[in-house]
Amino acid sequence: MDIMHLVDELETIVSKSPRLPFTANVILNEDDLFDIIDQIRIAVPQEIKEAKRTEAERERILGRAKEESERLLGMAKDKIMTAVDDHEVVEAAKAERNAILAQAKTDADQFKTEAAIYVTESLSQLEQYLMKLLTTVQNGISEVEREQFQPNEDAPEPRPISRTSP
Repeated sequence: MDIMHLVDELETIVSKSPRLPFTANVILNEDDLFDIIDQIRIAVPQEIKEAKRTEAERERILGRAKEESERLLGMAKDKIMTAVDDHEVVEAAKAERNAILAQAKTDADQFKTEAAIYVTESLSQLEQYLMKLLTTVQNGISEVEREQFQPNEDAPEPRPISRTSP
């Protein structure tokens, strides 16, 4: 499930919760709140799995580039071995080998660059997404704490919110 959708659901739960009269405090259904938090905990690892899948794709592309390079090197070696007897052919083979090697290196470098760009962009998008989510959660905590600790002459002394780590 999309993390932003879950954050929206969390916001809806808070906004639709009944308010305590004459305060800014709301009554939250603990089960609903914990259900959404559990779904967020499930969704974040999915985003991380997607980043790992992106990294695996990068590795696959690099492996393919290496295999292609080795195949081209093998072809170049085979051509050289068959043309050893004739000096002109040998010289032409050397030139072709060098061209093939240069092309293979260029292709491999291009695959590496494209894979790095793809991974960097994907991870940057994930980072931005997670930063937005973290900001939303921090703002929500701050808002709840601010509302919890607002002085109210009619209300009993507020209890501090205890945070437990998941």
